Amino acid sequence: MNTQNDVIHNIMELSETEMTETEFLRSVENNMIPMQQFFTYYKCAIMEIETKFRVLNEQFSINGESNPIEFIQSRIKSYGSIFRKIITKHIPRNVEAIEKNISDIAGIRVVCSFVQDIYRLADCFLKQDDIFLIEKKDYIKDPKPNGYRSLHLIVEVPIFLENEKRLVKAEVQLRTIAMDFWASLEHKLRYKKDLPPYKLDLLTDDLKKCADQSAEWDSRMQDIKNIIESD
Repeated sequence: MNTQNDVIHNIMELSETEMTETEFLRSVENNMIPMQQFFTYYKCAIMEIETKFRVLNEQFSINGESNPIEFIQSRIKSYGSIFRKIITKHIPRNVEAIEKNISDIAGIRVVCSFVQDIYRLADCFLKQDDIFLIEKKDYIKDPKPNGYRSLHLIVEVPIFLENEKRLVKAEVQLRTIAMDFWASLEHKLRYKKDLPPYKLDLLTDDLKKCADQSAEWDSRMQDIKNIIESD
């Protein structure tokens, strides 16, 4: 019986010029059970992380505080998306290399009410002794050039299987409602096909202005909350 690594290797064994994305997906379908096992690890990591945030949200509520989390979303990166990252990053085509070099196969987005909620939740989450921080990128304090804002955490979380414990990587993004609204619309607009260069330039400028306005709105709402709670 082929091991999981053998299956990945068989799927990846064709050279970049020989293997199209369609052929890659067909290979995945032919080796579905071992691949499902591979992706199950990431699904389990998502469940672990989501539970931790839901517990924190419940604790704040029990303590008489408002719930900081508006909603949580999660996703597993698609086969095609993983394949494209393997090609663009020149990642060796085996399980160990994929697990080491692709840290966002599992993605969790936590949308919060206020900016301070983001940092408070992140601190509480990272203080847990079974969460291991690998990388932190604060795009709230240092936004991307296009205006994108979010706090990104690359972490490892243990999952407990029948006969083993595995550490699995995941990316956690924490945003406010305004940040998430902007990012969702920016993605839909920017990835529209066949836009002429002059429209792309106009789009980039307008989206940046919208991002700055959203950040100002977040700041003002945080100020209002602080005034209310200071009484």
